[in-house]
Amino acid sequence: MTELGEFLRSRRARLTPADAGLSRPGDRRRVPGLRREELAQLAGVSVTYYTRLEQGQSRNASDAVLDSLARVLLLSDDEQAHMRSLARPARAARRSTRPERVRPAILQLIGTMRDVPALVLGRRTDVLAWNRLGHALIASHLDFAAPSQCATRPNMARLILLDAHTRDLYVHWRRKVEDVVSYLRLASGQHPDDAALTSLIGELCVNSADFASTWARHGVRDCGPGRREFRHPLVGELSLAEEILRLQDDPGQRLVLLTPEPGSTSAERLALLASLHAPAPADCVASPTGSIPVPAPAGSTAAVSAPVPR
Repeated sequence: MTELGEFLRSRRARLTPADAGLSRPGDRRRVPGLRREELAQLAGVSVTYYTRLEQGQSRNASDAVLDSLARVLLLSDDEQAHMRSLARPARAARRSTRPERVRPAILQLIGTMRDVPALVLGRRTDVLAWNRLGHALIASHLDFAAPSQCATRPNMARLILLDAHTRDLYVHWRRKVEDVVSYLRLASGQHPDDAALTSLIGELCVNSADFASTWARHGVRDCGPGRREFRHPLVGELSLAEEILRLQDDPGQRLVLLTPEPGSTSAERLALLASLHAPAPADCVASPTGSIPVPAPAGSTAAVSAPVPR
């Protein structure tokens, strides 16, 4: 079965006949969810046409058909966008094999954020850059300069699913897993020709039963703002608002910022963490980019730069 077929089938299975207004007394089913013919009827298409669509034999579904299916299946906006990506896969473009890089202006921006953990993630959840406090919060057990090694730089999905330190860091780890898997499912539909992304998903399916079982549920959701609870080994529990900003001029890249409630215990503990990892005079933002001076905050002599890759 095709990716589109598996997705449609998973969405059919999660709906009950009552959800679609089809509940009848004594209706007993061997499998849950809507039958193909019921979905086709409610969407206003023939069973034959819908079956061909689910089997990947039709690549010309109209907007009206896709809108009707989304309405009947109660799809979210992200799920509807994912269905469209699968129903109308873009012609594979020649993708550059060069590693994703962060623009100097973004490096300067996160370098000036001394009191806010900041990371830049690529479309495959690779860590493209982090500031000193972002590293201290998320991955202090890794080398600060790790993002500068393009071939082996940290990947957040891999850390969350396969790294014991990161698993302990997130108080609600399973919720974080759901978020990561749902994002990767969305990204895989948007970039079906991305071999590195496909390889990452395959690796996680093989090495993490939690990833494999969550992936099989076909959840689809883009990353969005929320609140994260951390259990940091040095400063204890932190509750931080997570804001995710998409970089308009760098498709697929996201700036992640984590901030505490002013005056809260979390703010005090984050300040303590910042003091424990105070920047040295030649501190830097870790990223695979050439040396970029960043102005130090007022009253400070610390400079920020990005290391030159080897």
